[in-house]
Amino acid sequence: MAQNPRWNVAIRIGTRASRLALVQAHETRQRLIEAHGLAPDEVEILPISTAGDRIKDRSLAEIGGKGLFTKEIETALMEGRIDLAVHSMKDMPSALPDGLVMGAMLPREDPRDAFLSLVAPDIAGLPRNAVMGTSSVRRRAQIKRLRPDIGTVEFRGNVDTRLAKLSAGLVHATLLASAGLRRMGMADRITALIEPEEMLPAVAQGAIGIEHREDDARTARLLEPLDHRPTSIAVQCERAFLAVLDGSCRTPIAGLCLIDGEDLWFRGMVLALDGDSAHEIEKRGGLADAERLGRAAGEEMLGKADLQYLTAAAPA
Repeated sequence: MAQNPRWNVAIRIGTRASRLALVQAHETRQRLIEAHGLAPDEVEILPISTAGDRIKDRSLAEIGGKGLFTKEIETALMEGRIDLAVHSMKDMPSALPDGLVMGAMLPREDPRDAFLSLVAPDIAGLPRNAVMGTSSVRRRAQIKRLRPDIGTVEFRGNVDTRLAKLSAGLVHATLLASAGLRRMGMADRITALIEPEEMLPAVAQGAIGIEHREDDARTARLLEPLDHRPTSIAVQCERAFLAVLDGSCRTPIAGLCLIDGEDLWFRGMVLALDGDSAHEIEKRGGLADAERLGRAAGEEMLGKADLQYLTAAAPA
């Protein structure tokens, strides 16, 4: 590709309007500018309101799941109002709409969950019958698995809103993605990081994906130098696992793929909503095996877990 290209039409980036989403969009914009020698006014960011952002009084599982954070943005992409969309990959449904593809993954941030509390140093240190605020069925199930005495309450809203609720004493603690806090310059708010051995993170947590129209060769070329291959490989493995299980916000599913040189190590988990039971799986393979490894893990998990049974009961 020629160096320092100039484009007749500005590159239009679609994103959610939350502060974290805008931080991620600005990172994408800056990487595009640096990779192609573009002028700042050649890359435009267009915030788009999504149903998931507007509806804050009900759980995602109740109102439709992960697609509520992507539908309006993907519609704008398919209609040509934007050229690419920047997403937190953990919020993406397991399948993309026809005609759309993921063109690049930015380098993954810390995939771990972060524990935030004003009254305890970690989950074990919370008082008996403490109340945890979270909107994630995965985190609820894992908390119940670790500490059955802990109660959970719905905790919707962006990062700032959740931190304000925590500071107001509405709950004893909450859980957020370490990656988002770090990207927002708020790592100092983290009380403790939770290791994957204790709480396996959401599939693709910490990864930023860039989506575009499959037939848009221009945007595909622009995104090529932005793709971080190790992140793409790990996310491909994790999302293959999710796709086999047809995972959504209604199903407590966790998964993490780690890369060590030329080797992959994948761990996956499906839990009952109340945390009372869980099924785990582990697979190892090579870099070229990422998607196959994730699918094999998902298929083996289907043989172990009755997903309808696991998701039938609401958490206490």
